[in-house]
Amino acid sequence: MKKLVSGITALLLALSAIPSAHAAFVIGGENGWQLSTDGIVDIFSHYRSTTQAPAGHPLALLGDNDQRFGVTVGLLPSVVALNVKAPTVNGIESNVRVGIYPSLQNNTNDGTGKRTRLDTDSNIDFREFFYTAKGSFGEVLAGRALNLYQGKNILTDMTLLGVGVVPGSVGSTTLGHIAYGYLYTNFGPQFRYTTPDMGGVKVALSVAEPYKISADSAKTNVPRIESEISYATKLGNGATVQGWLSGLFQTDTRSTAAGIARAGGHNKSLGGAAGIGVGFKGIDLLTSGYYGEGLGMVSVQDGDLGARGLTSVDASGKERTHWGFLAQATYMLTPDVKLGVNYGQTRQEKNDGDNGLLKKKQEAAVAMVSYNFNKFTQLVAEYTYAQDTWHDDTTNHSNIVSIGTMFYW
Repeated sequence: MKKLVSGITALLLALSAIPSAHAAFVIGGENGWQLSTDGIVDIFSHYRSTTQAPAGHPLALLGDNDQRFGVTVGLLPSVVALNVKAPTVNGIESNVRVGIYPSLQNNTNDGTGKRTRLDTDSNIDFREFFYTAKGSFGEVLAGRALNLYQGKNILTDMTLLGVGVVPGSVGSTTLGHIAYGYLYTNFGPQFRYTTPDMGGVKVALSVAEPYKISADSAKTNVPRIESEISYATKLGNGATVQGWLSGLFQTDTRSTAAGIARAGGHNKSLGGAAGIGVGFKGIDLLTSGYYGEGLGMVSVQDGDLGARGLTSVDASGKERTHWGFLAQATYMLTPDVKLGVNYGQTRQEKNDGDNGLLKKKQEAAVAMVSYNFNKFTQLVAEYTYAQDTWHDDTTNHSNIVSIGTMFYW
């Protein structure tokens, strides 16, 4: 089951070529063409109890004095994916992947974060639609796929296949440790090149569509550049080692409209992220983190989310400094039972003009147990404690209990 989950996760998040060996159904066509499918159905029940948010403080991400039970997808939506493999020509293997990610809960449409019984909009998300060409030269990817920067930070989080933090208004998914240990890298259109495996080392570089760094951005006429160096190996004693380093750089031009601070000036997003993990005899230890400026507190390049409460830049148009980390330990108690704990933070530093109402940090701890019912069905239970803290030391916290199942094919 562990091997199956790892393979499907790699497929879902598009960090490598499509390994058709992991697909559940493979249909052969003429002249070497193949069609395969894979996917996940996941559904979780969760109960969340949240304290009173401090008055006048922007964006209480956890909610405000609320108790709620929900039945939703987890951090991952459900997935239905189709893979097309072309005949290998001149040593080049070509693939196309289409990933459709529906959420199974009723849609939120009443403006309060509460779900309505009759609105069954499934929030279908075409996150993946890309083509890859792989050969002795490495791999080229063109299309919509998971971005590189902080991609492995989310891939290695155990709550990727669970729930983690449940925000006050649940959208299409829960958060896992997004905004509570790393930033959401998002899926985006890009051109990417990855080198061949060089003794466990791979280097990737992508040229991608730029994002607005601030709500005051007017021109995004420079591409976003992302890179990643990764290493993975198995040692002779059965131990495993992995590590990575990723980076992001982008600039944009601020509006020249009346009343805009630093009108016509430039903002930049500059960030680095890294992680290392080791495993031996069922124990896996992991730590990851990031640091940069102009990044935000939830997803990479938040713009001005939450009335400038979790923003890439301050009211004067200057970039804020952002950083965070995640520490994790898991243990395979039996071939079918896995235990895990992790803790993470995201943090935002004040600039000279900021006051105590600015969000300071978001932190969460998760305890998890999973059971492999069979080779394609997994049961997961979690307890999560999350807390938001502002720079005047006021807080808002939440307790979350969840249990659910994931079915793979």
